[in-house]
Amino acid sequence: MLDVLNRMHDEGLAQLAGAGDATALEAWRIKYLGAKGALKAAMPMLKDVPKGQKPAVGARLNEVKTALESAFEARKATLGSDGAIAGPLVDVTEPGLPMGLGRRHILSRTIDEITEVFARMGFSVATGPEVEDEFHNFTALNIPEDHPARDSTDNFYMGAAGRPPNAAPLLLRSQTSTVQIRTMEKQPPPLKVIACGRVYRPDTHDATHYSMFHQVEGLCVDRGVSMVDLKTALVQFARAYFGDKAEVRTRPSFFPFTEPSAEVDMKMKVKGEWKWVELGGCGMVDPNVFQAVGIDPEEWTGYAFGLGIERIAMRKYGIGDIRWLFENDARFLRQF
Repeated sequence: MLDVLNRMHDEGLAQLAGAGDATALEAWRIKYLGAKGALKAAMPMLKDVPKGQKPAVGARLNEVKTALESAFEARKATLGSDGAIAGPLVDVTEPGLPMGLGRRHILSRTIDEITEVFARMGFSVATGPEVEDEFHNFTALNIPEDHPARDSTDNFYMGAAGRPPNAAPLLLRSQTSTVQIRTMEKQPPPLKVIACGRVYRPDTHDATHYSMFHQVEGLCVDRGVSMVDLKTALVQFARAYFGDKAEVRTRPSFFPFTEPSAEVDMKMKVKGEWKWVELGGCGMVDPNVFQAVGIDPEEWTGYAFGLGIERIAMRKYGIGDIRWLFENDARFLRQF
């Protein structure tokens, strides 16, 4: 065993001295220091060495290993300084590989664009929690206790674990109208705000419905505000966002928190045909809503509107299925 190690030491150093380029040096490294090289092959031979000779043989094996590794590093440094060993050649005049840059999600960009348009119209941004109580989600919005909108099949109510026995139920907000309630509680009129955020409803997923989606809620409270101001704000938004030829119409409807109420439609091209597409609801703030937050409805009036952000994005960018917005498929997202 000692003879094998001594011969490996002498032959290895001699062959290393003759390695004159990178190819020869790498071949030497593989032969002696590689995973299947001479040093690795010698280690299993220790088990056949007599017990009394094992300390000396083991020490010699470590000496040979250290000597070959040190000699290899020294030879590599020497050849490198002489320029004989060269790494992969790089032509710095060649165009570089393009970076795979990321970008904001189409919904985030749409929210930013909507916020910017309404900011030019004098609206400030308000925010509120996504986990709400029944007062802000229903009661203050003039939704009576027996109204079907409160049903558990239409809302994500949260469990009572860890909460006091008589605590009011909590739920994931079903509309961003909760933000206008919280804003009016804290800020006296006049006020003009929008709120963008996620809302939750247990809808069956299909091309136009999802259990989590986004809304933009607008609220304006001042003296003498009328439906004319509401229609003007919606038309200005549509033409600023979709172009000067955008058409908007309102249709009579009913919402507990506005009176009178209307649906907001916009004429858009769908599969090659111009059609009226519903974007949301609007109306004059109901006096009961003002009373719930301590605002005198005899002195102040206001309008509110709620628009679906996914619907706006889908119509503007020709997206045919709302589910595509939440699948995080890079091939789809790169298009926008």
